[in-house]
Amino acid sequence: MQEDFHYYATYCAANLAGFTHEQSLDICYSAQLVDLCSRTFLSTINAPLSAATTQLQLEMMDARTDPVGLQDITRIWSSFHFLPADIFSDVKKGAGKRYRNKYHLICNTNSDLLVDTVNLAAGKGLQAAGIAMHILADTWAHRYFAGTPSLVINNTTYYFYELLPDGSGGYTEIPITFRHNPSEPDDLDAHKYTNSLFQSSENSIMNLGHGRAGHLPDYSFIRYKYLPAWGEYEEIVKDNPSDFYHAFCQMIYALKFLRGDNPEFEKSTYAWDEAKPYEDEIMAIIEKRQLNACADWKAFGEKLSGKEIESFDLSKYESEYVSSDKDNKNETFLGKFILAAMAQKSMVTNKIFTSGNLLAGYSIDFGKKGFAGIKDYKMLVDQLQKGLGI
Repeated sequence: MQEDFHYYATYCAANLAGFTHEQSLDICYSAQLVDLCSRTFLSTINAPLSAATTQLQLEMMDARTDPVGLQDITRIWSSFHFLPADIFSDVKKGAGKRYRNKYHLICNTNSDLLVDTVNLAAGKGLQAAGIAMHILADTWAHRYFAGTPSLVINNTTYYFYELLPDGSGGYTEIPITFRHNPSEPDDLDAHKYTNSLFQSSENSIMNLGHGRAGHLPDYSFIRYKYLPAWGEYEEIVKDNPSDFYHAFCQMIYALKFLRGDNPEFEKSTYAWDEAKPYEDEIMAIIEKRQLNACADWKAFGEKLSGKEIESFDLSKYESEYVSSDKDNKNETFLGKFILAAMAQKSMVTNKIFTSGNLLAGYSIDFGKKGFAGIKDYKMLVDQLQKGLGI
């Protein structure tokens, strides 16, 4: 998903869940920050690099694809953007362990790991709530792709068709054309989109996530069909308008739980009633053919709260964090975000590791064995041992 949904639509969901204007801004800021909290950003504020929740294109160009480099990539993208759905189930019988482990990392909705993600954020502050909402939303947009480089999982053929409503309840199929120049914007009228360049190497960065499908998974308006490698190149139909509305209603439900209104977070449960009075307006935004829906979601959010929603500014909290002394950094906005991000990454990595899958690297159970590993996580352990939460 993009800024339109992670920032403005998340603000709307938070408002409908009962959060104040200021709280909603903190939640949606944190949700959008997940797409921008790179090692490059963290290095500029002298923050722990292990808190990275994304990798910039320039960082990806230099990323290693040896086992250690692939583990680093997988920890980031599987933890925050392509949450695995079936890490413990018996998938792809007959496949060798190397490839079976990759099938375990395919993202999908309403998984046990999503429940763990939302529960992890409970009582941990608005930053943790925002991170959880980013992850939840991406399970809908990024379903059927995996957060690890893999030709056998993420590759597609050039069989892509956009499905346009024909006005009589059916759809007209329009062939989609892909190109590989990221500097050119997608052309909706010509149905021309940008995707990653085909690479036959199993672990090429070009085969990470939904790169082979371009930005199609991130556009709320589009319905399309394609042939995924993981599904033996059998046809899959993606109905993004339906998926994005489900994501929006599930965010409201999850945020009501995080606010304390619901006793627990359950899979496949949605706040249909809270969204119903605005369903037509929300669906009009979701189904509008446009590359960026920020303006429409912003207007809807401001109508809901009666308050102005400020534009996202990456530098908004930098000075607070940089100027704070070492003992107080964890109490700053970015400090709380960093701790919540490391907690999420640690939890997902541990789940993948305990399933017998080493694609995200090794993991230590802090509670049983104490601290061991990357020194950045020492402050996370210290924080938890103090009983202060995050």
